[in-house]
Formats: sequence, C-alpha cells, structure tokens
Amino acid sequence: MGTTPGDAYVRAASAPWTSLADVPAHLLQTRRDDPYPFFAWLRRNAPVLHERKRSGSVWHVAGYADVRTLLSDARLSKRPELVPAYVPGPAGLNRHLVHADPPEHTRLRGLVNTAFIPRRVAALEPLIARTAHDLLDRLPEFGVVDLIEEFAMPLTFSLICTILGVPDELNTARTRQILAATVVPSADAARRAVQERELYDYLLALVAHKRAHAAAGLAEADLLGALVAAHDGSDHLSEEELIGTAYLLLLVGHDTTVNLIGNGMLALLRHPAELLRLREEPELMPTAIEELLRYDSPVRDATFRVSTAPIELAGGVIPAGAIVSLLIGSANRDGGWFPEPDRLDLARQANDHLAFGRGPHFCIGAALARMEARVAFGLLLARWPRISLAFRVEDLRWRPSRVMRGLERLPVMLG
Repeated sequence: MGTTPGDAYVRAASAPWTSLADVPAHLLQTRRDDPYPFFAWLRRNAPVLHERKRSGSVWHVAGYADVRTLLSDARLSKRPELVPAYVPGPAGLNRHLVHADPPEHTRLRGLVNTAFIPRRVAALEPLIARTAHDLLDRLPEFGVVDLIEEFAMPLTFSLICTILGVPDELNTARTRQILAATVVPSADAARRAVQERELYDYLLALVAHKRAHAAAGLAEADLLGALVAAHDGSDHLSEEELIGTAYLLLLVGHDTTVNLIGNGMLALLRHPAELLRLREEPELMPTAIEELLRYDSPVRDATFRVSTAPIELAGGVIPAGAIVSLLIGSANRDGGWFPEPDRLDLARQANDHLAFGRGPHFCIGAALARMEARVAFGLLLARWPRISLAFRVEDLRWRPSRVMRGLERLPVMLG
C-alpha cells in the first residue's frame, strides 16, 4: 500500500509530534462545545498534531509563539487550489482576498481597505448606536429573548449592509439564513447545492442592482458600488472576484462580530464578579473587549493555509503540500504568554491576543468589530442591570463550524 509524504513523516517524527488517534477520547468528544481542555492537552503533549482528512493531511499548531510566527510566514499560502481535494466554500464564491497571496491579495485588499480605516469606522458610531437602540426597543422589558437572533445578528448584518450599500429589499432575515447555511453547510449534497445556488443568485441580483443604479446616474458612495465600478471601469476586479468579495464581506463582515457579542456576553454572565466590575468601572470597556476576544475567540482556527515548502517546527518538519491549521483559540489560552490564561480578567494588560490574526491577513474589519462590541455591551448592560442566562450553560449549543466559534442561540432573561 502506498503512503503519502505526510504519513511517512508521522512515523518518523519524534515527540512532541503525535496524531489524532493519541488524543484522549473524552477531549475529542467535547472539543466543539468546550475546546479549551483539548487545546491545553495539545499545548502540553502535542504542540503540532497530525490529522488525516479526506481533503489531505492537516497539521494543527497549538502554541502561541508558533501560531503567531506562522500567521506571517510566507511559506504558508492561502490558495485552496494547491490542495485539489480541499473544498474551501460555496462553488463560484471563493475568489477573494482570504484565498489569495500577494500580489493578488494586495490588490484585492487595497480595493476594500478604505472602507474600514479607523476614521471611517469612527464616523459609523452614531449609526451603530441608533441601530442598537432600535433593536433593544423592540425587546420586552422582562422575559426570555435570544440575544443572537434578536440583537447580535440583525445589528451586525444591518451595519455591513449599510457599508456595502445593500438596498433594504435585499437586507432580510432570509438573507442572513442563506449566509448562515454556508458557515455550517448541509451534509446533504443536494440541499447544499440548492443553498449555494440561492446565495449565488442573491449576489448576482445585488451586483445587478448596483450596476443599474450606476447606469442611471444614481451611483452611491458605498463599498459595493465602488467594487462594481472598479470591475466595470478598469478591470481591476474580475467578475468572479467581484462576486466572491461581495460574499466574503457580507459573511465575515457580520459573523465574527456576532460571535464576539455572543461569546463575550456569555463570558460576562458566567463571571458575575467581572461583570459587576465592568458596570462599576465602565472605563475598562476597551481592555474588557480585548480580554473577551482573547478568552473565547470568535475565530477558533485561522482560515485556510497550505505549506509551499517544508517548515521546521517543534522538533519536526511539516512537509510541503500540507494543510496547516493555526489554532487561534488555543494560542490565546497559552500560559507561556498569558498569566492565568483560563481566568477572565477585564483589566488584563499587554493583551497581545491573536483573535484577529496577524500579518498581511490581519482582519480588515477589526476596528469595526471592536466598536460594535463596545456599543453593544455598553447598551445591554446599561438597559438591563440584572440580565442573566435563561438556560444552563450545558444546554447551550455551539455551531459546528470548522473556523468560527459561536453559539447557535443565547437565551437570556431580561429585567
């Protein structure tokens, strides 16, 4: 029987390299709902873990120093086509800056970067506050509500739609459902194909709307209109890149922040002393948000990377052509970098977490996510001083995403 380069290497590798088969079963069974015991085991016993998947050999990297370094390592490519068996996402929607290396990445990022510079993000604060107030006004003064479905999702999606210039008739709950289905795709191939086709048709309609407005002399000062103009005017953006970039911005532009608000509120509600501390010291909000990003990161694993050359790491070598999974959630709980890493400390200083990544692929919407979180947490805590969890933590369900870490629902008791 033949072996892959990865298989041959695993047999020859010395500790602390190991394979998924060596991980205690109970840690594997619980890693979706609570990955942190699994991550702690990896950092102690297998800072580089090998896993065989249908898409190819995957190496999971757990330690902070290694993850931080590799996030900026040019030997790791973002191009999924280098691993033919790997399925990066919905068909026809994968040509965007997350799946590109320089110079393509530099070109694509430059086209969207101006919409997310701090000055422009700061100008959005009144809109964020109005939108959040309107959503909270619709909630009852007392009773159980789902903070994800009724607040975090519509808040973040409404804002990214404003930035992109999505018209009201295309900013709907159904659109959010379509996008959510791509984060956790259906296991049924036929159903998945229908969902992807619906999403693709939606994006085509969105681009057509922008083109029609531009042709009628009604061009709007929004990001999607600028991207359409870049494609139609100077061919800096292919049609596939245009559609893929629209998809990426709609999805990532709100999904990460939904997780930040949901994971962050859950952490606060599970740590009443820290929650009280934040109420009594609201000036802690900036450091509190950084700590919530570190403590339960909205992105668990960094997005796709593949090695283009052998990489020496932790006493072994990752071969060329391997998928490399950088475990951001694990790195952010590394006790070698963060004192008492499993303790929530809203005043934590020198908090150099990796929740938004690092290097050329640092999250382009980081400033926007931080501002949305600051407004959301501030208003929620001010309006409902006695907000509490409405269900046991053990009954909460986490979405089975391969990259994101976020709750399906967050039922809370208001009043």
